[in-house]
Amino acid sequence: MAAPEPQSPELRRSLGLADALAIVIGIVIGGGIFLVPNLVAAELHSPQAILLVWVVAGVVSFFGALACAELGTMLPDTGGQYVFLREAYGSLAGFLYGWTLFTVIQCGTIAAVGVAFAKFLGVFVPWVKTSNVLFQLGSWQFSSVQL
Repeated sequence: MAAPEPQSPELRRSLGLADALAIVIGIVIGGGIFLVPNLVAAELHSPQAILLVWVVAGVVSFFGALACAELGTMLPDTGGQYVFLREAYGSLAGFLYGWTLFTVIQCGTIAAVGVAFAKFLGVFVPWVKTSNVLFQLGSWQFSSVQL
């Protein structure tokens, strides 16, 4: 009697449409919706231009989502963009992207969201404002936001 072949572990496909939409909306909109509109308005000065920029950005994001969806159906493996880059450009590109994502991109994103949160928290809790400098070392200023 032959022993059954061991199966490789697989991730469960348990996300529904609502879950996937919530994740994608959170990624695309993120915390930037609270920081970017005033910067765009300061540069453009016209409501029509502001709306046009947002529509163009939405279309570009939609094309990016379509590209990721197509790649996901072509390469149905766990790993997302790492898998896409590995298959297109080789293991080194996938490896470099994976570690860059882990050590730089995600850390920078988390730090930016933290600073944005602290900036808005400073409106309600005055001692957390970004203008409160705790101490200065040369040209470096350390504020309560950085704690």
